[in-house]
Amino acid sequence: MNNLTLLAIDTSTEACSVALLHQGEKTHLDELAERTHTQRILPMVDSILAQSGIGLNQVDALVFGRGPGSFTGVRVGGGIAQGLALGADLPVIAVSNLTAMAQAAYEQQQATQVITAIDARMNEVYFSQLVAEKVRSEFGEFLQWNEIIAEQVGAPTRLLEKLGELQGEWTTVGTGWAAYEALQNLGANTTITLPSAQYMLSLAVPMWYQKQTISAVEIEPVYLRNEVTWKKLPGRV
Repeated sequence: MNNLTLLAIDTSTEACSVALLHQGEKTHLDELAERTHTQRILPMVDSILAQSGIGLNQVDALVFGRGPGSFTGVRVGGGIAQGLALGADLPVIAVSNLTAMAQAAYEQQQATQVITAIDARMNEVYFSQLVAEKVRSEFGEFLQWNEIIAEQVGAPTRLLEKLGELQGEWTTVGTGWAAYEALQNLGANTTITLPSAQYMLSLAVPMWYQKQTISAVEIEPVYLRNEVTWKKLPGRV
């Protein structure tokens, strides 16, 4: 792993973050930039590479948060990732924003049972339920997240119905718990609310060794919503 260099970016929520794994060390930059992702992300990439004294062409792969998240944020992240990867001829590793927050819960709180919920607006949340297990491979031991509830979008009540009767200790992460009254009791102890690129690095390392990479032209942001409904303005068709 000390010879592996990964650059991660994420703009899928109001958070904007970049992280670098280089010579076995991780560095990261995180900002709240709800409407300025396009202005901030590339300077942040330049800054973190300069801090480590390397160029983009010395990176082994580009990692990006492929969603779910805000439509604009996910689209921006996919576009920036594609541009960087094409420009430097880099393979790409796409990481779920929901799983990245579960990884944060593990690294910060040693949580291995996590329920994620990001506010999706329109009275809906993006959510998943995940359990971690340690897996041994020829590349060493790593953490693998298994979905109990596959990531999806729905009303807060749908999430509660899917969860049913929870057994054991579950950690909640994401903005969705505080956003909706129906979820506030279950998510009262939520402290991790937004994804960060630094935890995407942890997920990407085993994916790299297992050759789970794609090319820049294969990048597909994950919105989970098939359509978005807008209210028609008076007089408009």
